[in-house]
Order: sequence, then C-alpha cells, then structure tokens
Amino acid sequence: MDAAIAPIKTAVSPKANQAKRGFTLIEVLVSMVVITVGLISLLAAFGVAMQATNTAREDMIAKQLAQEAMESIVTARETANVTWAAIQNVGPAGAIFVTGLQPIRQAGADGIIGTADDAAAPAETMNDPGPDGIVGTADDGAPIPLTKFQRQIVIGPTATPDLRTVTITVQYTTTRNVTRSYILSGMVSQYR
Repeated sequence: MDAAIAPIKTAVSPKANQAKRGFTLIEVLVSMVVITVGLISLLAAFGVAMQATNTAREDMIAKQLAQEAMESIVTARETANVTWAAIQNVGPAGAIFVTGLQPIRQAGADGIIGTADDAAAPAETMNDPGPDGIVGTADDGAPIPLTKFQRQIVIGPTATPDLRTVTITVQYTTTRNVTRSYILSGMVSQYR
C-alpha cells in the first residue's frame, strides 16, 4: 500500500521555472540607468527651450529697432525734414547720420534716429506689458532700458545718384555672453 500512497512526482519543465522568476538586480539597475539618462536628456531639452524663448524675445526687439531706424529715414525723406544730400553717413557736406555702433537712444531734436543729436537724448526703453499681456494698462512693469543693444546705420551710394543703400545692424549680447546681430538692408530713393 505504501507504494500506492506514494506521491506522484510531476515533471516541471525548465521553461515553467523561468516564467516564475523575477527581475535580477542587474536588470533593475540597467533599467534605472536608461530611465535616468532619458530624464536628464529631457531636462536638457527644457533648458534649451527656455534659452530659445529668451533669445527669440531679444531677436524680436532687435528686429523692431532696425525697422524703427529704417522708418525714421524714410519719414525724414518723405516729410522733407532733411535734404537728399543729408541722408548719408557723416563725411560728405551736410550728411547727418553718425557712423559706427551707437547706443539705442530716442530721436534727438531733429526727430530722426541715428543722427548726432541723439547723443543728448535719453536711452530708449521698452515697456513690459505685465501679466495681462497688454501694454498701457495699470499692471505694466517698469520700463526696461535697452542698454545691451547697439545700432549702426550705413548709408551707401549706388550706381544711380537718386538711390542709396541702407544697411541697419542691431547688435546685442545674449544672457550667455554671445554677441548676435540683426541686419536689415534696403534702399531709399530721392523721390517721394
């Protein structure tokens, strides 16, 4: 009878034992390293995105400063505030536009940006729109001086005496001490 009561041994396949096994410590450590590398890469991408956002704001300001100078030149020509001979860089008789990079200042007494009388004018500022995003409301921040920007206006001759090239360069330094430039080129004609 003992032989009849004896437990029956079942054969367990090696595959069934492997299916019940858990993760080894090495597998857990490797997966943690992979996840950590992925998270660090994601954090670095956020840093690059924040820097790009900041640079985009500075690029937009530089673009606006260059367009402001170009509009000032065209307006001076349109309103006949100055003669055609005056719309040149200082050098020829009567020319009024200063050479080299200049600090960003408001237009001087003549109302034209980039001329010698701008040196006495106050520095140009930009108004922060505040939390509502609208300039001119009560929640606006303090004016931000544009001291890290510089502008250069180069007015050159062309083959036609009634046409001049205008190149406006706005240069600024980013928060990472990288110097960047925005260049706007165009032409201005003597005729209105």
